[in-house]
Amino acid sequence: MSRIDDLIKELAPKGVRFMAVGEVTGRGANIKWGNAGDAEFQYIDLTSVDRVTRRIGDTATITAENAPSRAQQVVRAGDVVFATTRPTQMRWAVIPPEYDGQIASTGYCVLRPDTSVVLTNFLAHLLSADSFRQYVEAHQVAGNYPSISDGRVRAYRIPVPPLEVQREIVRILDHFTELEAELEAELEAELEARRRQYAFYRDQLLTFPEVGVRRVPMGEFAVLVRGNGMPKTDFTDEGVPAIHYGQIYTYYGTWTTTSKSFVSASTAAKLAQVAPGDIVITNTSENLDDVGKAVAWLGNEAAVTGGHATVIKHSENPKFLAYYFQTSEFDAAKRKHATGTKVIDVSAKGLAKIEVPLPVREEQDRIVSILDKFDALVNDLSDGLPAELNARRKQYEYYRDKLLTFEEAVA
Repeated sequence: MSRIDDLIKELAPKGVRFMAVGEVTGRGANIKWGNAGDAEFQYIDLTSVDRVTRRIGDTATITAENAPSRAQQVVRAGDVVFATTRPTQMRWAVIPPEYDGQIASTGYCVLRPDTSVVLTNFLAHLLSADSFRQYVEAHQVAGNYPSISDGRVRAYRIPVPPLEVQREIVRILDHFTELEAELEAELEAELEARRRQYAFYRDQLLTFPEVGVRRVPMGEFAVLVRGNGMPKTDFTDEGVPAIHYGQIYTYYGTWTTTSKSFVSASTAAKLAQVAPGDIVITNTSENLDDVGKAVAWLGNEAAVTGGHATVIKHSENPKFLAYYFQTSEFDAAKRKHATGTKVIDVSAKGLAKIEVPLPVREEQDRIVSILDKFDALVNDLSDGLPAELNARRKQYEYYRDKLLTFEEAVA
């Protein structure tokens, strides 16, 4: 901070001038699709920018024939794009060289900094500041999707200290974001290593000799009930716990005591019943990995499930079965019964034929106890990852807002 304070005293002793964003940035141009021919472009829509990392992620390849109506703005390397419509509002990114000349949604305000006055990353950091967030909230237009106009964004007054001061501030704040990215990569790598270790240990514990442990087709030790119905439009804020097949591979872990969704009692009466201890397993997905994903229902009351899922009713340790359904051995077995190409399905009849090793209950309980502890270690790291990153981001936000607060020069 002393270096910046010294620079301000030297270069802006009477304060820092403030200017409207529109005074220090230019505008881009819209594409003329009629002249684009067969050219392909990457489309940066309102969900392409990650709210946390500020990086551009998934983009769609578009042409004049399939371009969405909002695909209009040509962006250049160094442009700063800011999403003006909720729920994507406050997302921003600096356009990297690989997206030079590509197309952005009209839901972005595209700002092209005059770098002789304001540095690109200095402007970008200003748009993440809490003071700008407050300005947006105060000037957005209400509606189903509150938004702020490009004109309002460009009217926002920002401090424009001398370029040497801007460079020093950018150096510090960029370093913060680089450290955050490094930390995220390290923690993700540690988490992935822990997951691989856990998967290996789980498979070892759940691999049994051919002699000594009985292997029983699922249809012989359990009753399999195929679900039906239950579109997401049936969901209510409260009522009977409901396990949707898509949530099994996107939301739930090995087991759960609470449901993400609910349905009314009248709807529940028409659906497959899931008693405490039952397992719900997916029958359908767009890929083989997600077919056969399972969750043990350990809630205190009955739940329900719908189509593309099967309820497994049994008398074994539910966690033991749910853990086994995660193994590479089960994965190989389910693939033999999979049908379809774009949509993959393993029917209840197919599941019923898969042999499952069933050691005595005491051994099942012992294995579950070990895997529960290992699972907790992985989950602890999974929970700790966002907490650690959040702490680092708050540190960045504190210094960002402090560094970007200036005394305005008196005219």
